[in-house]
Amino acid sequence: MNDGVTDDVRDGTGDGTARAQAPRERPDDAAHDTVEAAVRAQLSKALGGVRGMAEAAVPTIAFTVTYVVRDDVRTAVFAGVGAAVLLLVVRLVQRQNPQFVLNSLIGIGIAAFFALRSGNAEDAFLPGIVYNAVYAAAMLFSIAVRWPLVGFIVGSVTGDPTAWRSDPGVVKLCTRLTWLLMLPCVARVVVQYPIWLADGDQSALLGTSKILMGWPLQVAALAAMAWLLARGRTPLKGSAATS
Repeated sequence: MNDGVTDDVRDGTGDGTARAQAPRERPDDAAHDTVEAAVRAQLSKALGGVRGMAEAAVPTIAFTVTYVVRDDVRTAVFAGVGAAVLLLVVRLVQRQNPQFVLNSLIGIGIAAFFALRSGNAEDAFLPGIVYNAVYAAAMLFSIAVRWPLVGFIVGSVTGDPTAWRSDPGVVKLCTRLTWLLMLPCVARVVVQYPIWLADGDQSALLGTSKILMGWPLQVAALAAMAWLLARGRTPLKGSAATS
């Protein structure tokens, strides 16, 4: 999904001196010619592609299915953690970046702590609900103060984390993208929190909603973002040219 490596970002002058003064780039941060291309590439890298999203879903599926079948919190926790550890081992054997499966392992570890401490399987889903609420609030705040979170993705490519804000067109685009990135988090909280509050054992329903509103909902949001990104070609300038 990445756009590939192209020439290094220029500041618009084209002379060697300006190039020497430009921020040093990482090899994988190809100099994209538009904001849309930069954001698309960085989002793909940040989410880990299909495999990264699958690795986030598998431990939750293992936990939920095991609990529904065995009706035992401890066994379900072992299944979820075991699945995450197995995915981590596969990554290490293949000598691949374990970042995304480590995130999954940390997440299922926190969920397991909550479930084992209370003895209630549905408490395993509380950290995820809280995480989505905090993340949504942070993105909403960034929009309200006109520093949309996605803008910093642009900054990570240009080498200046804040120069993008001087361009109203880029700020507008990043605001729209941040809204789209925030909506799945809001939807999860709105649906899952009332279920968690309901009487009785709601773990099966919570697990099902978490799976259905996990990577499928994220993919839908990314598809909407990709559609928005495909519509425009906002010039991407290096920090030396953005003023």
